[in-house]
Amino acid sequence: MNDIYENKQRIIQELVPGKQITLAHIIANPDATLYRKLGLDPTVDYSHKSAIGIVTMSPSEYAIIAADLSLKAAGAEVGFVDRFSGTLIVVGSVSEVDAALLAVTSYAKEKLGFNVCEITKT
Repeated sequence: MNDIYENKQRIIQELVPGKQITLAHIIANPDATLYRKLGLDPTVDYSHKSAIGIVTMSPSEYAIIAADLSLKAAGAEVGFVDRFSGTLIVVGSVSEVDAALLAVTSYAKEKLGFNVCEITKT
């Protein structure tokens, strides 16, 4: 009986909660297939959307606040928000997505004392 457990390894993954934004990235002019591959709503016409913004954060519940901030800051739309993983995806024009991500990162840094990475673009 011990032989079957002898060569097995156990991996334990642990998230250490902190107050941080670890990724804030804008993809300008993405290919249309990327929207589908990300699982964004297939009934929406994304042809007028020229950017995708991706933000990851901890604690993950900040994603709810970040989604609200991004909607209020610009004409960007929330494509996906996950309060369990701390992921937010916004879509819109490059300037809308940039304004949304700036609002999310600025509020986190200035009001909540988060460690925040810079917003990157491709």
